[in-house]
Amino acid sequence: MQRLRHRGFNQAHEIAKPLARLTGIPLRHDLLLRQRDTLPQSMGLDQEQRRRNLRQAFAVPPVASEKIRGRHIGVVDDVMTTGETLHALAKTLRRHGARRITNFVFARTP
Repeated sequence: MQRLRHRGFNQAHEIAKPLARLTGIPLRHDLLLRQRDTLPQSMGLDQEQRRRNLRQAFAVPPVASEKIRGRHIGVVDDVMTTGETLHALAKTLRRHGARRITNFVFARTP
């Protein structure tokens, strides 16, 4: 939340816009909410620290559950290092009944 306020935009959302236009897949940014600020995943945290950092960081608003249940959900991320952010998002979506989750990642760090 702080990073979004600082940057003024969400880079994953900006990447997702043309992807949605090209594929015809609706772009939804209201299905997941970040519940709390977390440390940037790029701060040199190891995998376990990243996992703890993201614990309960994401939630599905009550009105969004019905839009997720039984659906195939695509998640867009700009950079993936360990995959912990995508794992945390997928876990949250699965708890709300997502049938399938596909991740679209635009850069991968070693």
